[in-house]
Amino acid sequence: RQTGLKKKLNTYISFSELLDMEPYMEQKNGVYMYELSAVLIHRGMSAYSGHYIAQVKDPQTGEWYKFNDEEIEKMEGKKLQLGIDEDLAEPSKSQTRKPKCRKGTHCSRSAYMLVYRLQTQEKSLTIEVPAFLQELVERDNCKFEEWCNEMAEMRKQSVARGKIKHEEVKELYKRLPAEAGSPYDFISLEWLQKWLDESTPPKPIDNTACLCSHGKLHPDKISFMKRISEYVADFFYRTYGGGPRLNVKALCKDCVVERCRLLRLKNQLNKDYKTITDLLKITVKGNDGFWVGKASLRGWRQLALEQLNEQDEDTEPSNGKMNGNAPNKDESNEDKREEEEELNFNKDIVCPHGDLCISKNERRVVSKEAWEKLKQYFPKAPEFPNNRECCSQCKVLEREGQQNQALHKMMASEQKTSLQNLFHDKCRPCLGSWPEFFVEEWRKFVRRPTRCSPVSSVGNSALLCPHGGLMFTYSSMTKDDSKLIALIWPNEWERIQNLFIVDHVIKLTRTQAAGPEPESMLYSSEPQLCTECREGLLCQQERDLREYSQATIYIHKVVDNKKVMKDAAPELNVSSSEAEEEREENKPEGEQDPDFNQTSGGTKRRKISHQSYITYQKQGIRRSTRHRKVRGEKALLVSANQTLKELKIQIMHAFSVAPFDQTLSLNGKILSDDTATLGSLGVIPESVILLKADEPIADYAAMDNIMHVSMREEGFKGTGLLGH
Repeated sequence: RQTGLKKKLNTYISFSELLDMEPYMEQKNGVYMYELSAVLIHRGMSAYSGHYIAQVKDPQTGEWYKFNDEEIEKMEGKKLQLGIDEDLAEPSKSQTRKPKCRKGTHCSRSAYMLVYRLQTQEKSLTIEVPAFLQELVERDNCKFEEWCNEMAEMRKQSVARGKIKHEEVKELYKRLPAEAGSPYDFISLEWLQKWLDESTPPKPIDNTACLCSHGKLHPDKISFMKRISEYVADFFYRTYGGGPRLNVKALCKDCVVERCRLLRLKNQLNKDYKTITDLLKITVKGNDGFWVGKASLRGWRQLALEQLNEQDEDTEPSNGKMNGNAPNKDESNEDKREEEEELNFNKDIVCPHGDLCISKNERRVVSKEAWEKLKQYFPKAPEFPNNRECCSQCKVLEREGQQNQALHKMMASEQKTSLQNLFHDKCRPCLGSWPEFFVEEWRKFVRRPTRCSPVSSVGNSALLCPHGGLMFTYSSMTKDDSKLIALIWPNEWERIQNLFIVDHVIKLTRTQAAGPEPESMLYSSEPQLCTECREGLLCQQERDLREYSQATIYIHKVVDNKKVMKDAAPELNVSSSEAEEEREENKPEGEQDPDFNQTSGGTKRRKISHQSYITYQKQGIRRSTRHRKVRGEKALLVSANQTLKELKIQIMHAFSVAPFDQTLSLNGKILSDDTATLGSLGVIPESVILLKADEPIADYAAMDNIMHVSMREEGFKGTGLLGH
């Protein structure tokens, strides 16, 4: 009462098996005798937790059953037994002495509820089973008896076979080894192991995997065979079949001789390697000697070993694996052809026309003695004496290549002289900070005319729509689409028209606007802007920004508050276009004109790759400037169809912040819908998402009080019945 909490009583209570209620009834002529039919027992130290067990009496048989969740146990005898449950209810140290009980009564301190049932004389009912149901039961019993008989017969047969196999193995095991001087056979060791394994019936004997190309026993396969007596071999082949049978005459003499020859050749190869190494140190004088490729000289020993191993493999069996399928002949022939192409010695100095190559850096002269040694291992190698002339066709091609290089150098020098300012990126009328792709490729050619191909045409068709109109506005040329534009002076354009093939001419004109503001300018283009295609391009760009896969976004964790982040990195809270506008607003008047604004002479524009230019042409995707990572920021790869919940899981692995403690914001907008996709939330590639981690409550005692007050009472909490 002082604490207001429930407490379990541990005192023993006594209850009777029979309960006479007649003294308490007004009518005395009735039957008021009740008998105990069920007891509900509580296991546990506290009244708020524990486990319930029920013991129920069968009214027909008088037997007691114990119900412990899904477990039902029949109690021994026909009397109620509470001793086991009483012992488990309380630890042994705190157990009190159990009082003595009279006959017909029970004592318990864990009985939670008692159920009594009125004693009545039940009439025995005779129930007749319907004929069709009796027939179904008899039919099912017959099938069950047949199945039992079949299983018994199968077990009897299995035992009989096991005894026969045991006697067979016992008898043959003694006669398995072949005695000295007596006939013997070779049998597959794998098959013999399967025969000893009683779980699987043995298959017919298969010795094909151990045969050589002559159809006899391969010397290298002896370790996979077992030598047995002829008596046991006769029994195996007579009982299980298979083959081919390998007796003493199956040993292949040809393979043994070939094996000895290969061993001698490998030994001789080691000696010749030392001899040739010493001969290569001697300088060859005059026209004596032969040309050998340097790559062939470095690996001639390995090539010779591979040739010997190839000859060794040719003698191995090609019949397939034991009890398996034969390999594909086409595949083996194809592999053999590829190996023959790789094992060609001195092919590295053969030109495409089949003659001696013109490059002297790839070959060297060796003495006649060294060449004769090498010729023994590579008899089919191409032979080029020291006085052999190089390929005449290759010389002509080399001469033409030198002339083309000289022509390219002359073209590059002429173009560089004509377009000096364009090459050095000086005195440019700038529309942005990136050059157009043509200018970049042309500069590469001028810098390295012998390595890069000359630029022959100017492709402006990528800037026009199918109707022939311009797809870019003046404002987009100065900002978003400036990477495709390079403005040049009229005199430079005339020289470009003379030097290159131009498909389309795009002209931009600036005129002074008539009005009270003389400094305002008007810009016009030829061809004019195609409004319809421009809107379609913008829609396509927006659509592509919402449909991406494996794109990079940046997660920046806010340390204290958002204001700190704005002070540290203000560009994280605005888009790239807004930052660009802010930078332009800060410029003095007169410097905002990107058309005739002169860039510094030493400043270089950023370069774009050819692959990104082609991608832009095909998809029209807007590419933002390169993001500069700051401290506390991490890059993640995401897709547009990815949900916000999946992104939070990625952030959890990167920052060790649980998803329910993450507060994400993009451009000042809180991202809260976990089921929404990143594309629908406006997350585009190169976006910066701010992450703020929710701090836990410091006062844990206050949290415990709140939890206790708000926690409702549950009757079966902590018991096994709660989940059923």
